[in-house]
Amino acid sequence: MYAWIFRHLPGNLFWRVLQTLVLLAAVVAVLFLWVFPWAADRFDVLDPSLG
Repeated sequence: MYAWIFRHLPGNLFWRVLQTLVLLAAVVAVLFLWVFPWAADRFDVLDPSLG
């Protein structure tokens, strides 16, 4: 999958690496800003009463 994404990005090696890093940073930001807080609210992983 990663090789497929890397092959389809435009530009030379420098620009592809830069685009890959930007895409990776965007995915991490989305996870930390929306997905992880949503999952923590839904699944109560830090609730000590469930233990």
